[in-house]
Amino acid sequence: MFSHAICSDLEASTQREWLVTDGVGGYAMGTVAGLRTRRYHGLLVVSGKNPASRMLGVASLDAVITLPSGAVVRLATHEWASGAIEPRGHELLTEFALIDGVPRWRWRIGDVLIERELAMTHGRPAVAVVYRLLAGGPVRITVQALCTWRDAHTERFASGPSLSVTPTTDGCIVEGAYRLRGPSPTEVGGWFRGVRHREEAARGLQPLEDLWYGESFDARLGEAGDVIGLEAWAGDLDDPPPPAIDVIAAARERNRAVVAAAKPDDPGQARLALAADAFVIRTANGPDVVAGYPWFGAWSRDTMIAYEGLFLATNRAAEGRELLTAYAATLSEGMLANTADTGSVEYNTVDGTLWFLHAVGRHVAVTGDTDLGAGLLPALRDVVRHHLAGTRYGIGVDPADGLLRQGTPGAALTWMDARIDGVPVTARAGKPVEVNALWINGLGVLRTLGDDTAGPVLARAAKGFARRFPMPSGLLYDVVDGAAGDDDTLRPNQLLAWSLPYAPLRPDPAVLTRIGDALVTPLGPRSQAPGTPGYHGRHRGTPAERDRAYHTGTVWPWLHGPYAGAWHKLGVALPSDDAHLDGYGLGSVSETAEGDPPHAGTGCPFQAWSVAEHLRVRRLPVARITGT
Repeated sequence: MFSHAICSDLEASTQREWLVTDGVGGYAMGTVAGLRTRRYHGLLVVSGKNPASRMLGVASLDAVITLPSGAVVRLATHEWASGAIEPRGHELLTEFALIDGVPRWRWRIGDVLIERELAMTHGRPAVAVVYRLLAGGPVRITVQALCTWRDAHTERFASGPSLSVTPTTDGCIVEGAYRLRGPSPTEVGGWFRGVRHREEAARGLQPLEDLWYGESFDARLGEAGDVIGLEAWAGDLDDPPPPAIDVIAAARERNRAVVAAAKPDDPGQARLALAADAFVIRTANGPDVVAGYPWFGAWSRDTMIAYEGLFLATNRAAEGRELLTAYAATLSEGMLANTADTGSVEYNTVDGTLWFLHAVGRHVAVTGDTDLGAGLLPALRDVVRHHLAGTRYGIGVDPADGLLRQGTPGAALTWMDARIDGVPVTARAGKPVEVNALWINGLGVLRTLGDDTAGPVLARAAKGFARRFPMPSGLLYDVVDGAAGDDDTLRPNQLLAWSLPYAPLRPDPAVLTRIGDALVTPLGPRSQAPGTPGYHGRHRGTPAERDRAYHTGTVWPWLHGPYAGAWHKLGVALPSDDAHLDGYGLGSVSETAEGDPPHAGTGCPFQAWSVAEHLRVRRLPVARITGT
């Protein structure tokens, strides 16, 4: 819970964001202050044909309170093109809390105490908002609906096409796409021009948009306990969701059930289990994973890295099984499809397929589901066959040492895939260390599943790895046989060579300590060591500036998993730190953070593999990984 001191401090309260999801790829999201700082912030953001093609509908539902004296008080907070903050409802906030995953705000106006709660209907694009009088009164409340209908990645302005609003008996329909319902509706109409999003300005993007004041709703709150409920939904507009108060109660009940099913060992695990639920969605094709909110869709690499934490550490193996089976059907020429945020299917990663092998191996090992392993084994054998023979982007095994090589001009196939003007920022063509650790690990999975032919290939690759990657210091090369030879830049990729179930090497505590001293921050390892050529410790600025720093010093919390996993193989359990759960993305873990202190969160505030890996390693004492 955050007190008035945080809520009323605009800098502090806007750096803390909340998220509520609908289970089908859409969401509601904003800040503790109520100020919309991103183009992505809104109360009804609707998923399209794929999770990344989202449309923003209801931007805000602003409460205006009329006191018995006739005084009018606005509870909302907006920023305008001029930089002005008006109204300043955050200054009246006494507290903000997430109660069983449901956000709750409380404003005090003298002896009047007003509460707002918000939740989404799981399984459909629908949001519910309740305002409740807790003390004082009577008051009259008017809720103003600020609307749009646009791609969540862009803006809409009054100078463009007008917004179509059709009145109904209990509200209105906007653009034929979504519907608003509430008491005593009144059609208004009119543009709020020049709404400013400060985070977009900081990211070097268009910071302004215009919003349509489409409808107002009105109620008298006479005594403590009186409420006004509002709903907005897309999809079948003739099929309304339950009343708002029931939606909120159902959301709390479901969230408690999600946590209970995960059987957490401590409050931190409970919070991470609930955070993990936000990323697991159901589409027309079955379960899938949103890589991060608010702007990512589904990416196969992210899904497979996050698989164990999202599905196995939370006791959702049945959904996971369905997902693995569906993803297996996308294999082509030994490569797993990587569904881009545009909705197109691409085959453009060297490691996504290998992470898929890892996910299948972990599923079978944790659940004992040998039927799944047997059913997928022919497809996994085909992966190995294509990698031995060679497949897209120069991906193939070097017969000289059994190691996997990859790369073509302009391609960025590893997880360090940032490019500027088509040129990879971190050129890793050749034989990357984590790719080969994953290759050896994948061969170990096949051998365990009963593929006798994997053994000789595994032995040759392991021998080649032990010969080529270690340096005299005990650290590992990041890439061997690259365009410029062997790359000794200190990066965290080598952690996988010690942490994976069938890792090629056994960890050395002295080496792990050295890596920790150079790379590790409270949120996870940096992507490159400070002081090395090309290090960038600040992940801010324009898109090009951020892409340049993305994998050259920026902290990646998901790497905490391999780091903690390597120590775990030595019998060392790293201490847990839950402080990050109360900053940036509340109750969750961010995509990235700055390499330089104080390591402020950056990127998506809510990231699947970050949450999943932090949760996975906290469950290691009860689901220990064993090596070969």
